[in-house]
Amino acid sequence: MDSNSSTARNEFFKELKPRCVSINNLAVRAPDKRASAKDLLEVVKDLSHVLDRQISTDASVLDEKIADYIFFPLSNILRNHQQYPIRLTELTITCLRTLIQHGWKGKIPNDLSQQLLIFLTFIVGGVPGQERKDRIPEETELEAFRTLTSLITATGSSPAGSAALVETNAVPALGHAITTVLEGITDGRTPDIQLEALATLNALLIAIRDHAALATFLPGIVSSLSRLLTPPTALKTQRKVLIGGINALKEALTRVLGDIKVMGILKQKTGDGEKAIEGKVLTAPWLKATTSKIKLALASVLKLRSIDSDDVRTALEKLCITLLDECHQSLVECASILVESAMILANDEEDSVIETSLTDLARIYPELGDTIKTAVYNWVTSLPRLVQSGDDRVKQQAIRNIIKGQYFITNLQIDSSILDDSLAASLRDSTTALVLASKPTGLSELPSGAIELNMDVIGRDEPNTFPPVLIAQETERSLRTALLDLLSKVGSISQQSRLADDLLNYAREFTGPSQLASYWLAFELVKSGLSQRSELDDFLDLSSAVGDSEGNDSIFQELYSFSVALLDSQAEIEETDWRLQALALEVTTFASSRMKEAFRPELIDVLYPITTLLGSGIPKLRDHAIISLNSIAASCGYSNVTDLIIDNVDYMVNSVSLRLNTFDISPASTQVLRMMIRLTGPKLIPYLDDVIASIFAALDNYHGYPLFVESLFGVLTEVVQQGSQSDHLLLDEVKSSAKDHKKGLRPIVTTEEVCGILSSRIERREKRRLEELGEEEIEPHPERPWKTTKSSRFEDEINKEANEEADQSDTEVEKPPPPKTPTFKILTRITDLTQHFLTSPAPSLRKSLLDLLATVCPALSPDEEAFLPLVNSVWPVLVERLYDPEPFVVISACNALAILCQSAGDFLNTRIKTEWWDSLGKWCKKAKADAAQNSRKTKLNTTSTHGGKHDGGLLIPVRSRGVIESTESGGAVEVASNSGLGSFTQAAQVWEAAQQLLVAVVSFVQIDDDVFDQILLLLADSLAANPEAKAALEAVDPDAVWLLMYEQGMIEPMEKPVLSGTGFVDLRMGS
Repeated sequence: MDSNSSTARNEFFKELKPRCVSINNLAVRAPDKRASAKDLLEVVKDLSHVLDRQISTDASVLDEKIADYIFFPLSNILRNHQQYPIRLTELTITCLRTLIQHGWKGKIPNDLSQQLLIFLTFIVGGVPGQERKDRIPEETELEAFRTLTSLITATGSSPAGSAALVETNAVPALGHAITTVLEGITDGRTPDIQLEALATLNALLIAIRDHAALATFLPGIVSSLSRLLTPPTALKTQRKVLIGGINALKEALTRVLGDIKVMGILKQKTGDGEKAIEGKVLTAPWLKATTSKIKLALASVLKLRSIDSDDVRTALEKLCITLLDECHQSLVECASILVESAMILANDEEDSVIETSLTDLARIYPELGDTIKTAVYNWVTSLPRLVQSGDDRVKQQAIRNIIKGQYFITNLQIDSSILDDSLAASLRDSTTALVLASKPTGLSELPSGAIELNMDVIGRDEPNTFPPVLIAQETERSLRTALLDLLSKVGSISQQSRLADDLLNYAREFTGPSQLASYWLAFELVKSGLSQRSELDDFLDLSSAVGDSEGNDSIFQELYSFSVALLDSQAEIEETDWRLQALALEVTTFASSRMKEAFRPELIDVLYPITTLLGSGIPKLRDHAIISLNSIAASCGYSNVTDLIIDNVDYMVNSVSLRLNTFDISPASTQVLRMMIRLTGPKLIPYLDDVIASIFAALDNYHGYPLFVESLFGVLTEVVQQGSQSDHLLLDEVKSSAKDHKKGLRPIVTTEEVCGILSSRIERREKRRLEELGEEEIEPHPERPWKTTKSSRFEDEINKEANEEADQSDTEVEKPPPPKTPTFKILTRITDLTQHFLTSPAPSLRKSLLDLLATVCPALSPDEEAFLPLVNSVWPVLVERLYDPEPFVVISACNALAILCQSAGDFLNTRIKTEWWDSLGKWCKKAKADAAQNSRKTKLNTTSTHGGKHDGGLLIPVRSRGVIESTESGGAVEVASNSGLGSFTQAAQVWEAAQQLLVAVVSFVQIDDDVFDQILLLLADSLAANPEAKAALEAVDPDAVWLLMYEQGMIEPMEKPVLSGTGFVDLRMGS
């Protein structure tokens, strides 16, 4: 092997020799240095390649002797480097680094190392005390730092070299080198230069083994590193540089201020020590002064703990742990800031078994436990102040700090009643501050009477979750999440129970935002504690499992009772914060999710108050109530909310009825009843006998209060709407007997039918003639006395037949009318009641009652025995609404009367006839005239606006009292065909409703010819545009309709027929 090594060395030397000789000749013997620089650069570059190739092949060939041989020609370049290009100097330094690392290694001569240290420092930093005018390239500076690192590492690897670094004559050069390195760290032009300077500093810290010398340089090192690591400058620095700076600071502090290093100083007494080691650096006063300065530097550096980079945070955590461990006594003054930073930077999700953690140190050094407790107490007490900051990051950081603190408090099992009390007060005050600072949500509270419940959203299949009530803004989501995380990690289950108990007691005694905050915190703490319980926890902590479980359950039971009281008292306390009610809904829903079907008995207390909130004027509270009902129904095993209310309808109805009977009537009560009816549909109607009776009693007592009467009739209207849709409203036999009163076209008589009629008339005439002549068949034997005349015989036969029919009818048992269903009875009572309130002074109530009649009439009409007496009772007050001063009431009256005609049919014949000649006919003519006048005004205004002249319209003949008159098309005809604003005026809408009423009268009621003629004339102008009216009139008298339309020019004249032998008269219209 030695022969092979010798051979390789000889071969390598043969390659080096010509190049080294050439370098030496060019560097020494060339008269013009600049002229030979180019050739010298090529040779040095070639030498560098040869060295790199050999290092990659076999680095052992390059020993210290070959290194000395190569360095000799290179030293000539270094000696005159100012006369050569900087690129040549850079290549020379590169070759020098190779010689140091692989040639001399630790055997480099001390004198040479001193010279190279001075040279490299000069290359990077220039002359000490002078500002450098010409900056070297970044690549040259980087290469110089690399070579300097290799030099210091090689020198410090031997005791002699390490001692030579701190010799008296070498200290200035070393100080200049350290200063240059620190400037490269703080002011380096590129991150690579800064990283290499940090590597050089680490090499220096390792190479300088003299404690006193290293302590001399410590202040400058700490000062420069703190400049590098202090925000905001540090925020612009690359992460690798920050991590390198943190590690360098850790290395410097532990090597100088480690407990083992300063153990002798710590044992010294201050006075004796000063006398004993007078003139020495490492003294007790020095340690005290250094420690105070280190504390300031650490306070600046540890501000980086808020940085987002995980790598930097990990490096900072290691710095804190290392200093707390290795400098526990020397840096005791820095313990609080180091502990606080270590807690903030700790990552409890990644506990390492190998590395030391703060928890391990706290178990080793008990005083650190007290420091942790003090830090947590300070965080807790400062939380109410910090959450009022305008910066959300500050708020979230404060909450996260307490979360970390609670983690250590729990792990170290630190018990402190003062800390618990302060935590409860701080949480309450902080949440109160957040609630007060939260921006208003822009709730638009509506009056209860203006709310229209929309039950379509109830019973949805998708899962429902409550939207946040407190700290509910979108911008506060992260803050709310952090606060909930804190509540879930606030301590052990027993500690959470104690906090929840304190907060609940506060919520009971006080009011306002603090009550709201305490109530919410107590609920979240209890919910968190109950969710953390598991079989594993019980198994591991057998001593306290039972007690904690019972305590948590008892506190939750108290919380639930308080919530039920809040829900039940919301009707009496009008000024209650809606958020309290919303939280009470959440607590109740959570209780149902825990108890499942066992919660059903609790529905007696909570179901009615929850449904009452569905009538709230606050949209978010209504949404909460809807979500609560859906969740409770699912938890209790009901398929939907409808089944939930149907199954518990008895005591819900009793609750409403009780409030009605005790005159504890509020809009919420009627809203709940409306909601129940709408939710359950027709199923609930049969159970409402008592409630309807209570409503009737309330109407009797409070009939002078229009708004209240209107709210009660709102419930009755809901009953009618749902009852009309019931499948059990009428019996099947009653349904089958329903009649259709619509008048149809008379069938066209055929020739065969005419012949049949004539034949039957002839037969009757022949039979009558035979009877008069007395020709009858001879009877086989007499069945009556001989004295009986023919006429008496005929009468006897008729009487006999009548007696037989009477006997047959007597044998049949008279069937009683079919019984009425409960729903039918309720709707009948409501319908009969409306007649007493149709004259109410409130127009909206009159309209709602008319709409109620329009809904209920078609449902009750199949049972004519019960329905027609109702029509007789309601008719007088109903028809009077046609002449109401409010147009919208008139329109509803027309609609109700039209539906009444459709339902009662010919029963209204005489009533309509009487009303027509009394007032109805005149009213219809007036309504048409008002609409026509309004149409003319609208048209004239439109024409004048456009500046046009009114041209003559089409002359259409109109029959009036048998005389055909000509009128312009711009008159009454326009009533039906008018477009524009005029069609939306009250007069036009009233006339439109009147036309629908007239069409219904003609379609469903048998009327006299005189009335028909007047209705035909009223509707004449709209026949062409209203096919429904035309069809209804043609069903009664198609000829009259055709003739009128022909007279008015609405249809083309018929061609005169042509028949041989027959002449037809021409149809002419009079002028």
